[in-house]
Amino acid sequence: MALEKQTLVFLKDLAKNNNREWFSENKSRYLKSQENVIQFLDQLIVKMNQHDGLETQSGKESLYRIYNDVRFATDKSPYNPRFAGNFRRQKPMLRGGYYFWIKPRESRVGCGFTYPNGEDLLRIRQDIAVNFKPWRQLLSSKAIQTSFGDMQGDQIKTAPRGFAKDHPAIDLLRFKQFWFERAFTDKEVLADDFIDQINKTFKCIRPFFNYMSEVLTTDLNGEDRF
Repeated sequence: MALEKQTLVFLKDLAKNNNREWFSENKSRYLKSQENVIQFLDQLIVKMNQHDGLETQSGKESLYRIYNDVRFATDKSPYNPRFAGNFRRQKPMLRGGYYFWIKPRESRVGCGFTYPNGEDLLRIRQDIAVNFKPWRQLLSSKAIQTSFGDMQGDQIKTAPRGFAKDHPAIDLLRFKQFWFERAFTDKEVLADDFIDQINKTFKCIRPFFNYMSEVLTTDLNGEDRF
């Protein structure tokens, strides 16, 4: 299953004509492009469930709305010219999430932990403080570096409360998000093997997800939290 060229063409045209009248006149193009993306995502979910356990059951379920909520936005454009969404893993035992954006010249996938709650963030930092060497080994692994490069995410400017400013892993302890991204060109997006490339990319983060799932489902003594 491949994404069709007309899907990207529709998104390009929508970006140039971001108004309700044009969208209404081209609604059939939108529905055709949306169905192409849904079928692509349905097949991707099948492939991912061969090595992971997803809570998201269908491509349609995974998609975000294309309509913008303009009530409190400075940009009043009614549509967001991309097909984007996420796949949820089966919680509480499987942590982390997968995200995707199909957008001309800006397509990418991402995965990780965007907004961990306070309890989870503290548990992650406690593990970093004790096990920073395994963390560095994991983040510098060939699979992660080749697919994503360095970990990204918002950070605080100083040491988090309860942790020393001179801790040898202070650079990791400052993270509030634990995030990885990979960009794809339009040519890659339209290639026949794009679905395999995404699946392979997401599979590369599994060692990190497995480690984080273990951390977030146990306490400091290694006992189950759930």
